[in-house]
Amino acid sequence: MSMTGSNPPASEAGPRRFDLAIIGGGIVGMGTAMALARDYRLSLVVVEAENELAFHQTGHNSGVIHSGLYYKPGSLKARLCAEGREEMYRFCAEHGVPHERCGKVVVATRQEELPALETLRRRGTANGLASLRTLSIEEVRQIEPHVAGIAGLHVRETGIIDFPAAARAMASLVQQRGGEVRCGWKVQAVRRRADRLILETAGGTVECGAIINCGGLQCDRVARLCGMDPGLKIVPFRGEYYKLSPSASGRVRNLIYPVPDPRFPFLGVHFTRMVHGGVEAGPNAVLALHRQGYSKFSFRPADAWETLTFGGFWRMARKYWWTGCGEMYRSISQRAFLMALQRLMPALKFADLRPGGSGIRAQAVENSGALVDDFRILEADRMIHVLNAPSPAATASIAIGRYIARLAAERLGLPAW
Repeated sequence: MSMTGSNPPASEAGPRRFDLAIIGGGIVGMGTAMALARDYRLSLVVVEAENELAFHQTGHNSGVIHSGLYYKPGSLKARLCAEGREEMYRFCAEHGVPHERCGKVVVATRQEELPALETLRRRGTANGLASLRTLSIEEVRQIEPHVAGIAGLHVRETGIIDFPAAARAMASLVQQRGGEVRCGWKVQAVRRRADRLILETAGGTVECGAIINCGGLQCDRVARLCGMDPGLKIVPFRGEYYKLSPSASGRVRNLIYPVPDPRFPFLGVHFTRMVHGGVEAGPNAVLALHRQGYSKFSFRPADAWETLTFGGFWRMARKYWWTGCGEMYRSISQRAFLMALQRLMPALKFADLRPGGSGIRAQAVENSGALVDDFRILEADRMIHVLNAPSPAATASIAIGRYIARLAAERLGLPAW
């Protein structure tokens, strides 16, 4: 089966039977499938709505292997990022996935950011980052000569990667162990029948004993198709990037980040050297009115209606409206975006920026308006739903996959190989 997927031949048109079906062919879904196929005896299928794997969040993120610097010690994010980061580096080396452990600097540009920088250092140390080093601005410039600021933090564990290539490599391993990967099989309905679950998909009917929902941007909708109330909704935020011109790209050696606002799950506009060349600058974070639309003008009435009629969204918006206005201003004003970048690199000019890509972050929001910060995984009868897995989920995907596979094995009594 090609990684871009195709429907099975006519002889396979009847219901296909499996022990387990994974909904979603992003890197978390593939990491989960890989762990199950490697460690347990079962038949499994991954069903992906798009015609290729890793198309949405996996394929539209900034391609960074995160260190685990930002996350609350003891949280699932902190634990699984620390494990998954090193596993991802090993996986890439073993399977020829482009990557580089290049490191990054987090730069404080104002005096009032210094306490937050120190908090980051303490949090990173608690999360096992033994090589963290606080830097004077002179030491920062030895690493990134064109940066402005007053102090910094050097994070050696951070790297860059081709995440879609990693997801495809995982899919190949799943198929080698007898698992199936079906692209273009969007799930349209889920029904229960005795001890089986019936998935009606665009590519055919799948019968299975259990479901793991790794639907990403659609995970809350998949949960509702399965008869679950997830207690939250996905509110999509679009992150927009510029690319640096070739001459300006030479000023960025690796990765340069600002000190983030601790109230938000977003890291602020930053500079990222890409594993296949070039440098991205961004992203901002603006409300998206299309869960899978990547242009400024993307609009899907059903998506917009679902967000704008969700009370949790308005409760969140009342709390963060000023910050949201600033993000929207940066979206419509290249000058405002440039000014945010110039805090870190004052020499940048309009001529240095080129239009770049964008990505959509699936941010779970509770009915109360609270942003869900940690990974959220809900267990139910013959189902596991991954309901919040934003960054660093791609970094942690191998560890997340193993974690979910163990939950599934315990719940379903799967035999180990």
